[in-house]
Amino acid sequence: MAKNYIVYGGELSLFTRKLEAAMDFYGADYIREAKTQENAELIERRSGTHQIPVLLTPENWMICDTTPLLEMLDRRFPDRAMFPSGELGVLVHILEEHFDEWIARVMVHYRWHYPDSAKFAAQRMANGNPEVVKRMLDWGPRACRATGTDSAQQRDAAEAEYLRILQAAETQLKQTTFLLGDRPTALDCIVLGGLRAHTHMDPDPKKVTAQFPTVVDWAEHRANQWDGTGELAPFDAPTDFALHVLGEMASTYSPYVLANRDAQRVGAKAFHVDIYGEDVSYLSRPYPETARNMVVERIKKLDSTQYKRVQAMLSSTGLSGTFD
Repeated sequence: MAKNYIVYGGELSLFTRKLEAAMDFYGADYIREAKTQENAELIERRSGTHQIPVLLTPENWMICDTTPLLEMLDRRFPDRAMFPSGELGVLVHILEEHFDEWIARVMVHYRWHYPDSAKFAAQRMANGNPEVVKRMLDWGPRACRATGTDSAQQRDAAEAEYLRILQAAETQLKQTTFLLGDRPTALDCIVLGGLRAHTHMDPDPKKVTAQFPTVVDWAEHRANQWDGTGELAPFDAPTDFALHVLGEMASTYSPYVLANRDAQRVGAKAFHVDIYGEDVSYLSRPYPETARNMVVERIKKLDSTQYKRVQAMLSSTGLSGTFD
């Protein structure tokens, strides 16, 4: 029997696995199909992008970009929405944004700076094609350079940052079923995507995640057992995991995304920003600014009381001005 949705992507793709986690939580009828040399031209022409994942819908739409996709799917599965309404939805979006646009660099680092992981990933994604493997092994270090993990100091800091996240998740998941309470959100989808596609997949970071058995069990089993019930922690008393991530963002994500914003405005190809006590060069990219503006637009839709509460939260966590 044909499935209603098809996720075109790859098992080692962070955002493919993020979308898959969401589709599982929605209870959607879907399958994943690999993007291959045979279908790539059609997928890219119809979706308008070379990136993955791309979702084929029952209406025969072929669309991309996971955050807007989740918002669309929320309207189709309202009882299982990944973005709650109001200021709690803003909190989810901000936390998801941190993992989408900042922690993603850690995944790139672990994959391409460790030779065993790089060979594993390149061979698996290239289906053993030696020319494609070589291209990917050449591309990986460039991706690390573009995302600011070229120096030993930044590599060490990125790994330490991810270890803190894993420890916070380990502690949280002993108390609640998901990271923001007892039902999943878009935050859980991106964290699961990272684990399933990268850090609990590639051989080197898998040695790190193995130190956190509750997180591993969640990624492998528990997260898939959600029955559609449960509540989230309230906006004014979020989980400790949420507070941990917000605390990290002020000194990392915020200066990075604002410097990228400024670079985009003047058409600069690269920019420098101080991260973990080091002047770091990043490739200026349009999408982080597009994603930041999605959060800005969500905040603008709040009523006056909700808006004030969100601004107070941003001020208390050192994020004032990040989403203006």
